[in-house]
Amino acid sequence: MTTQQPTRPQRTIELRTIEPATTGPGTGAPAAPGTMTATMTGETTRTRTGRRGVPDGPMRPRRAPVVPVGAVSHPPLWWRDASVLAMWAVLLIVVALWVSGGGVQLLGTLAGALMSTGRLTGLIASALLLVQVFLMARIPWFEQAWGQDALARTHRLVGFTSFTLMLAHIVLITLGYAAGSPAGLWGTIVDFTLNYPGMLLAIAGTAALCMVVVTSYRAARRRLRYESWHLIHLYAYLGVGLALPHQLWTGQDFLSSPIATVFWWGLYIVCAGAVLVYRIGVPLWRSLRSPLRVVHVRPESPTTTTVVVGGPGVARLKAQAGQFFQWRFLDGPGWTRAHPFSLSAAPDGATLQFTASRAGDGTARLARLRPGTRVLIEGPYGRLHPGVRTQRKVTLIGGGIGIAPMKSLLEGMAQAPGDITVLHRVGNEQDPTLAASIDANARRRGARYVRLAGPRNRARESWLPGWADAWDDTGALLHLCPDIAEHDVFICGAPDWMEQVRASALDAGVPADRIHLERFQY
Repeated sequence: MTTQQPTRPQRTIELRTIEPATTGPGTGAPAAPGTMTATMTGETTRTRTGRRGVPDGPMRPRRAPVVPVGAVSHPPLWWRDASVLAMWAVLLIVVALWVSGGGVQLLGTLAGALMSTGRLTGLIASALLLVQVFLMARIPWFEQAWGQDALARTHRLVGFTSFTLMLAHIVLITLGYAAGSPAGLWGTIVDFTLNYPGMLLAIAGTAALCMVVVTSYRAARRRLRYESWHLIHLYAYLGVGLALPHQLWTGQDFLSSPIATVFWWGLYIVCAGAVLVYRIGVPLWRSLRSPLRVVHVRPESPTTTTVVVGGPGVARLKAQAGQFFQWRFLDGPGWTRAHPFSLSAAPDGATLQFTASRAGDGTARLARLRPGTRVLIEGPYGRLHPGVRTQRKVTLIGGGIGIAPMKSLLEGMAQAPGDITVLHRVGNEQDPTLAASIDANARRRGARYVRLAGPRNRARESWLPGWADAWDDTGALLHLCPDIAEHDVFICGAPDWMEQVRASALDAGVPADRIHLERFQY
């Protein structure tokens, strides 16, 4: 919730850009290496010199107290712990069922050991595959506790682990049966394929999962458009569905006892229900209950577009500044593919606004949207919102189009003059994307706005522009925000750039639990 504060012109600071200093302030003398200057409205020019990025003087301000931040959501921390315990409980039950089904007793012979460990790896792979689906079902309690960023990374780790165990299951089971069969390895493979119920479906499901995993590697993702990757990734649901008959008809551990049958059926039903309810039912219900249409479309620059949508149900969505939605626009072919865009303005109860750069077919279509176009949404999602704030002072750091949610947070956070600093990294001084709006908001609220413009540093990995090579990343951050260790830090931008900013913030003394970021990376 935005809190209006009285304007104090003499405290309003305007830092449009930071450039290499050529003279010391007011002296006419050359500035020392490592100097940064900033022009400020209503105050004198401040300069601070550092030795290779180490600012001079003490950097320990008084501790900023925690203050209430308005009507925002604070998800209980125990939700995350409970979800972790639930996942481990599922895996322990799987192992316990394997033991009760005689898995340990079969380890005495080579063929028995191969088949028994093959069964175990298959069971754990199946459980993790269902956990993986459950993680990305967008269940509100999980999403609020973890955030889509953490869920996506956990989903990726669990997915690769499940796939590896599935391959181990196939190899071990095949070798185990071949060791005890006169038909040999190839005869066993043919026998499995042609004579075991559900095996052909399982092979098709494995092929679908292989396609999903191969395209999930970073090298493959870079060659695919988001739309193509998203379509391929949906085959994971097909893979899970095709594996079920194999388990039902030939899975000894699936049918060995009533407890095992109830457990496995329960897992499948819960996961299928979560997907049907939260990936399909809830978004459809929200879109029908709270119909949205495009209100306005405007270009922010030659490569970025802002879209404003509105409707009578916006207030019921309970969106917070900094969150994102999955958006679908019913404007023709391609409407079925959703795209994640963060809010670039604090929700006002009547409209939602996002700003996106043109990076593919889906984002290029935004500039051609017409007012009145129907909009389907999923969300709101994400933990990059005021509800995770713990300190009075906040630093918002955005790179490129990542400044969009930072603008939203600037507008949506309760604040007094001087509480919020905005660092805006752009590759081109002439890029106007949201700069004027952020500048006006910063002036009105008494926030500090620093615009760091210039091409990236090609000599080393750095979040700073190339002209700031005399400064190390941490020293520059401390120079721009000396008391940052007492702030909450929100970061949004390209994944590698965010990691560089995060590392600098940690080195500057910001606790890890006060650094908030989300990676919009498919």
